[in-house]
Amino acid sequence: MSVEQPLWRALTAYRILTLFYAIGLFVSGYDEFVRPGTAIAYFAVLFVWTLATLPRVANAASCTKRFLAVDLTLALVGILLTRVADDVSRIEAGGPTLPSIWTAGAVLAFAIKGGWRWAAFASTLVAAANLVERGAPTRDTVHNVLLVTIASIAIGYVVEVARASERTLARALEIEAATRERERLARDIHDSVLQVLAMVQRRGTALGGEAAELGRLAGEQEVALRSLVSGGLAPVSRVSEDAAEGALVRLVEEPDAPDGTAEGPVDLRALLTPYAGAKVTLSEPGAPVSLAPLTARELAAAVGAALDNVARHAGADARAWILVEDEPDEVIVTVRDDGPGIQEGRLAQAEGEGRLGVALSIRGRLRGIGGKAEIISVPGQGTEVELKVPRSHEDTTGTRGKAERR
Repeated sequence: MSVEQPLWRALTAYRILTLFYAIGLFVSGYDEFVRPGTAIAYFAVLFVWTLATLPRVANAASCTKRFLAVDLTLALVGILLTRVADDVSRIEAGGPTLPSIWTAGAVLAFAIKGGWRWAAFASTLVAAANLVERGAPTRDTVHNVLLVTIASIAIGYVVEVARASERTLARALEIEAATRERERLARDIHDSVLQVLAMVQRRGTALGGEAAELGRLAGEQEVALRSLVSGGLAPVSRVSEDAAEGALVRLVEEPDAPDGTAEGPVDLRALLTPYAGAKVTLSEPGAPVSLAPLTARELAAAVGAALDNVARHAGADARAWILVEDEPDEVIVTVRDDGPGIQEGRLAQAEGEGRLGVALSIRGRLRGIGGKAEIISVPGQGTEVELKVPRSHEDTTGTRGKAERR
């Protein structure tokens, strides 16, 4: 149930009670009206309208803009008709208008439906009608107008806060449910699929031949599935109720585009996950590693270039490890392999021969984004490529800014 639903029920009761209150005031002062027939006709319309439209004030979806406009118009007409039906001396002495405090119900409907801005608009029209009916501002008139205005604006503001809290609570509950489902799936997958794939990989490697190829493919699928489970499921939706229309709106948070077209920072982990495989192990933080889109793309491309060099020069059986470190001032990505390493002077020789893979694909990319690349290699002990990118102010605050805009 919506947190604002009790307000709609209270408004329904308020409209009924104030209807009979206004009729009672008229009956008690019937002899003082100069045109009681006009008042009787108005109250007949008001009586039928109030009872017939009770379902309209049951919830936000039923309370449409057209209903609010007609309801407020009926209140304004009643205020202006008071000068026609009642005695002028009684009006100047501070006598009540025909709808009396029923008018506040029309203003409160605006407040509950659309918030404090709608309440301010409706109360302004009511204030203008009261001033016209009185002929001149009096202390009682100003007092009543201010009371209705302040009360309706306050209720409208409370409604807006309640709706925002309800959306936040719904979001938190969905995240909690998605997390529990993710943990359940992870347990089921670990107890069944992952164990089977690991067994196929071991048996295939032991048997050799075509079975070895099957084992290799099973190992790759095991790594990919583990990455999927650890990375989580698709983002959950957000459900909210449109305050203006009373309609249910479902928004889905899309993940940052891997090509960098996202508006805000990109999670580097999402760009590096595809590199993981049977021979490439990816170790990453549990929290998102947010970088500017261009920085994240170039850093991921440099990692890809380093892995290409491993596949090309370290041999078919070489393994590689990717380590992501998210420091307060910089992001460090280390790519290490267990290949034969690089002979001393080999990089300078390759650059002199025009092969600029390391110079351009790795060091050049890092220089372009303000970072640096260090390559450490010992013959017979593998190669380590350390990529460092400074974290800018935009990277550290962009995620929060993006969440606020949503």
